[in-house]
Amino acid sequence: MNRSKLIAIITGAIAIALSLAYLLIVQLLDFRGEMLPAPIGVLPLCHNSIIFPASSLNLVVPYLLFR
Repeated sequence: MNRSKLIAIITGAIAIALSLAYLLIVQLLDFRGEMLPAPIGVLPLCHNSIIFPASSLNLVVPYLLFR
C-alpha cells in the first residue's frame, strides 16, 4: 500500500470518527429537552437602570431617560 492511499484511509477514518462524535453530542443535547429562554427580569441590560414591575413583567428603563 502506498503512502497516499494510507493517508486517505486515515483521513477518512478521522472524518467518520468526528462525524459520529458530532451526532452523539447532538443527540445528548437534544435529549435534555426543550430549550427555554432566560427570564427577562433576571438579566441586567445595563449598569445604570431602573427596574420596576409592570403586571407580571419587569420593564428595564435606562436611567438616562429620566434625566
